[in-house]
Amino acid sequence: MQNFEISVLDLAPVKKDKTIHDTFQDSLSLANHAESLDYKRFWLAEHHNMESIASSATSVLIGFIANGTKKIRVGSGGIMLPNHSSLVIAEQFGTLESLFPGRIDLGLGRAPGTDGLTAQALGRNPAIINQQFPRQILELQKYFSKENSEALVRAIPGEGLDIPLYILGSSTDSAFLAAELGLPYAFAGHFAPEQMEMAFNIYRQNFEASKYCTEPYIIACINGVAAETSEEAHKISTTLFQAFINIIRNDRKPFAPPVDDMDNIWSPMEKSMVLQKLRYTLIGDQAEIEEQLKSFQEKFNVNELMINSHIYDHQKRLDSYTIFRKAKDAVLNG
Repeated sequence: MQNFEISVLDLAPVKKDKTIHDTFQDSLSLANHAESLDYKRFWLAEHHNMESIASSATSVLIGFIANGTKKIRVGSGGIMLPNHSSLVIAEQFGTLESLFPGRIDLGLGRAPGTDGLTAQALGRNPAIINQQFPRQILELQKYFSKENSEALVRAIPGEGLDIPLYILGSSTDSAFLAAELGLPYAFAGHFAPEQMEMAFNIYRQNFEASKYCTEPYIIACINGVAAETSEEAHKISTTLFQAFINIIRNDRKPFAPPVDDMDNIWSPMEKSMVLQKLRYTLIGDQAEIEEQLKSFQEKFNVNELMINSHIYDHQKRLDSYTIFRKAKDAVLNG
């Protein structure tokens, strides 16, 4: 088993009976906690028109988190690039990197991060997405290059800055693209685990070294819920289960507190669908998390594990990341 890093994915979850201001303060608190535990990076994800997720203005929120921390890398997991002009994203992340040198990541996805009607409001053209996304990545690389200084259109700030790009995916399409471009690859196993193993194989087999990345680099994003006892972990994980039920039902309401019995909420078919989507979710006490981490890494052998944790109680969410840190260290040192 190779060494692996651990990081945080934060969707800026909005909780029932809490404000969005509370959400942002909790995100900053979590980032500070992750930094104190030497997590590698803290990423925020672009979503729109969702009452349960407040990270729509992703670049703005990255600035808030980076300003409130000192050393942890902060970035996007990701920016949904076809929602934006390449130049604007180059300028935004050039500004962030200029404010917080050596700490900004730019993870890029092609999905809308929302429903079809909202995607239309964002100005996306679904007919050209598969051609547009690779072209925009190349545009970003051009805007960030020193060589672009002679161009008629320049990214100021942004030009000449070393801002690492990561390709995000939830299917095999982006695995081919990341391999072709020689860029690091992050897979959204926290909501789309079905093709994760195949995507990693495609990426590794087709990877072409580049000046950005000399060998494959894989980040697997999964859900994780840890607590002092197994019973407590499974109890607080019901917030995550309810969130996925809401997705199935197209109900975007804020995240709910845990419940004693999910069978009062989901149907047998819904339960099956949720558990299928959460097949790589790690739930348990520290000993159980250690075994699950070991099993996951023996199967996938990733460079980095990015943990998304839907836990209603903020202190318990912090505690969960503490347990994951201890479990990861135990796995590697055991």
